[in-house]
Amino acid sequence: MAVKYAFKDVVGKKVLITGDVGVGKTKLTIALLEEAIALGLSDKITIIDMAPTTVYIEGRKIGGKLVEISEKVRASRYLTPQRVETPRLSAKSTRELLHLVDLNEKRIRPLLKEFVETPTPIVFVNDISIYLQSGSDEPILSIMRSSETFVANGYFGSTLQSDFETDVSTTERRLMKKLADTVDFAINL
Repeated sequence: MAVKYAFKDVVGKKVLITGDVGVGKTKLTIALLEEAIALGLSDKITIIDMAPTTVYIEGRKIGGKLVEISEKVRASRYLTPQRVETPRLSAKSTRELLHLVDLNEKRIRPLLKEFVETPTPIVFVNDISIYLQSGSDEPILSIMRSSETFVANGYFGSTLQSDFETDVSTTERRLMKKLADTVDFAINL
């Protein structure tokens, strides 16, 4: 990360952090979140963690919940499904991949609804691209509209493209681009 960002740079803004696997998206998100917590803003923060637990593929770390990296996230409202699937990494067929994408959407959607019904001024979203694989971006846009400060990270790269020709990767990429065009600033690592 050549450029240093501070929480003061994102207050009152809609920010999207993107990049390929292992470039530091989660690390930057944690740094901004921990800084906000250190400023005494814990009660004004909701974290929506859509990431699967960390997996290692050929020695590369993929995914990872924020709570795996920093226990400090528990100082704020922390919403995460009990389980998040890794569709492109674990599916053995087209049908299974689409099923896993659908499972993720069904598990995450109630958390998005909960936030919109009881928003906080600040929201951090980890691994937003997992939800966008479903083809639905309106719940994400609702979260953005319901918050004053929105900081999200998501996959936007070329490492995870194997999707059994289902268009899951194309859909995710299209909606990530659309989201990047919607935010105040996008940080591509």
